[in-house]
Amino acid sequence: MRENYNNRLDTLSADLAEICRLAEDAMASATKALLTADLGLAETTISSREQIDALAAQWEQNAFSVLALQSPVALDLRIMVSGIHIVADLQRMGGLAIHIAELVRRRHPAHVLPAEVEGVFADMGRVAVEQADATREVLLTRDADLASELRLKDEAMDELHRSLFTLTAAPDWPHGVPTAVDVTLLGRFYERFSDHTVEVAKRVIFLVTGEFRRDEA
Repeated sequence: MRENYNNRLDTLSADLAEICRLAEDAMASATKALLTADLGLAETTISSREQIDALAAQWEQNAFSVLALQSPVALDLRIMVSGIHIVADLQRMGGLAIHIAELVRRRHPAHVLPAEVEGVFADMGRVAVEQADATREVLLTRDADLASELRLKDEAMDELHRSLFTLTAAPDWPHGVPTAVDVTLLGRFYERFSDHTVEVAKRVIFLVTGEFRRDEA
């Protein structure tokens, strides 16, 4: 009975990693659509919302089903409590990628980004995908050390985000307020995506150690 229970817990971890993979793929395709003004790719990204939401809802249903099998011990409860929060973070990661694609669709056929910031967003997209990939590995391995390393990637994203403010606030910014607003909003989407990977990492550390520090960034 307990072996079957443990197998189902492992399946739940694998399912979280799969949701993370979908969010990672959505961010990769959203970034490509953003840089190329590819409407078809933007639409494909937007359509991934349904699968992400369906898997997240199924995860919660399966988690409560597993809990009903037998009296959970402390680690089991940490897995479930962490998982409930992680599912929410992963859904939001997917949602943020979709928001990027929606802006591409809204501005099509025009490019959302002026040339001055394309390089920054290419880097932000790369960092975001790397973070999501590392997050997926953390979910599969429950490696607390790797989870801690995710904070370093978050610092890289924060630095890129700050560089956007420098560009859009410059007196010689030539693209007007509406474009500056789009750039600022997109930067926020990438920053929040990164923040959610860090939240997932902290939840995994809590799962492994029983300690959760909200003051970590």
